[in-house]
Amino acid sequence: MISHNDMSDKQRNDGEWTEGRYRSFIVSTLRGGMRRWPPKWKALKDACVGRKLNKATNKLALHYTCNECKKEYTSTNVEVDHIKPVVPPTGFTSWDNYIDRLFCEKYNLQVLCKKCHKQKTKKEKSTARKTK
Repeated sequence: MISHNDMSDKQRNDGEWTEGRYRSFIVSTLRGGMRRWPPKWKALKDACVGRKLNKATNKLALHYTCNECKKEYTSTNVEVDHIKPVVPPTGFTSWDNYIDRLFCEKYNLQVLCKKCHKQKTKKEKSTARKTK
């Protein structure tokens, strides 16, 4: 696997992409694969409390418990979060480490409502800025 440092002298997409654009493409592609990662679906299944009436649509919908605030939300209002961030506070180390942390087991995944996930992400970014 190519390390983060080895990529600086490479041309990407016939020189049409910057290294930033290339890294963004790779991260997006890997994160897209996370949608099919079985431990993600196991974490969602464990957080599922069953079908209940969705007050917004007045239809039955699966509801999930947020691991932080403990409230129940429909699938459109929850996200599967990595308990230990994919990129540690110290920053990117290697693609191998990134992939290992992204495609982790269920014990490192939790279901959070969008509000709690946003707050956790904000805190992690703040910690990372202070660490660098």
